[in-house]
Amino acid sequence: MNALGIQLGLSSLWAFLVALFAVPSIIYIAHLKNMLDTPNVRTVHESLTPRLGGVAVFAGFMSALTIFAPLNNGVQQLLAGCIVLFFVGLKDDLVSISVAKKFVGQLLATGVVMIMADVRITSFQGILGINELPIGISYAFTFFAIVGITNAINLIDGLDGLAGSIVLIIVSTFGYYFYRYGGPGFQNYVFVSVCVVGGILGFLRYNFHKATIFMGDTGSLVCGFIVSILTIQFIEMGLKVPSQPFASSAPSVAVGILFVPLFDTLRVFIVRMMAGRSPFSPDKNHVHHRILAMGFQQIGTVMLLGLLNIVVILFVINFAYLGNTILIAMLVAFSLLLSVFLGVYHSRAERQRVAS
Repeated sequence: MNALGIQLGLSSLWAFLVALFAVPSIIYIAHLKNMLDTPNVRTVHESLTPRLGGVAVFAGFMSALTIFAPLNNGVQQLLAGCIVLFFVGLKDDLVSISVAKKFVGQLLATGVVMIMADVRITSFQGILGINELPIGISYAFTFFAIVGITNAINLIDGLDGLAGSIVLIIVSTFGYYFYRYGGPGFQNYVFVSVCVVGGILGFLRYNFHKATIFMGDTGSLVCGFIVSILTIQFIEMGLKVPSQPFASSAPSVAVGILFVPLFDTLRVFIVRMMAGRSPFSPDKNHVHHRILAMGFQQIGTVMLLGLLNIVVILFVINFAYLGNTILIAMLVAFSLLLSVFLGVYHSRAERQRVAS
C-alpha cells in the first residue's frame, strides 16, 4: 500500500473510532439531561431517543480531517462551513429553531465556500445547450444546489439508519472517483470522503433499527453540506481532469449518484404544493413512509432504498456515454414511473383501509 493509501486508511479509522466511542457518552448525557426526541404523528420511532448522533459524526470527521488531510483547494473553507452548520443543527436539536434561522446558517456556510474558496458550478457542460455560465448565474445556481442538496439529505433522515446509509453510498462513490482521477486539484476530497465514511460507520453501529440514537439536524445538515460540495467538485472534475471517465456527462452522473434524496425531496415538495400546502410543511409522505405502508419493516425499507440508489448509480456510470440530455431524461422518466407507482399504491391502500 502506498503512502496515500495508508493516510486514507488512518483517516477513516480515526474518524470511525472517535465516532464509535463518542456515541455511548452522548447517549448517556442526553438521557441524563433529558435531551430526547419525543415520538409524534410524523415520526416512526416509539420511544424517547437522543437526536445528537451528529455530534459524534462531526467529531470523528473533523478530528480526522484536521490531523491527516491537506486543507487546501477549498477543504479549509468546507470545514468552516461545517462548523457553522454544526452549531445551527445543534441548537435545533436542543431547542428547535425556525426555518428562517436554518436558512441563514446555510447562507453563511455556502458563502464561505463559494466566495472564499471559489467552489462553484462554472458550466452546465452542454445541458440545454448551455456551457460556461456567467459568474452571477454560476453563484446563484451553486447556492441553489448546495442548499437543495443539504436539505435533501436533511429531509430523508426519517428512519433508523436511512440517512447514514444513503450518505455512505453517495460519499463512497464520489471518494472512489476522486481517488482514481482527482489528481492534485481534487485529491484532497478523497480525505473528506473517507473521513465522512469513517464517522458514519461508527455512528451507524448505534443507529440501525432499533436505534439508540438519531443523527439529528446536527449530523444531517453537516453531512448534506459535505455531500453538496463533493457533488460540485465531482462535476467540476469533469471539466478540468481530461482522464476522468465521464467527460461532459459528469452533471447527469452526479444527479444519478444523488438519486434517492433528490427524488424524495422533489416528490414531497410537488405533492405538498399540489395539495395547496407549503412545500416545507411536515407530513408522512416521504418515499420511506410509502414503502413502510406497503408492509416493509424499517430495516427492509433502508436496504431497499440503498439498493435502489446503488442500482441507479451503476446505471448512470455504465451509460454515461449517452450524454447529459438522454441520461437526465431517463432519470426523470424513471422518477415519474416510481412516483405514479407510489401514488397508485397509496390510493389503493387508503381505499382498503376505509372499506375495512
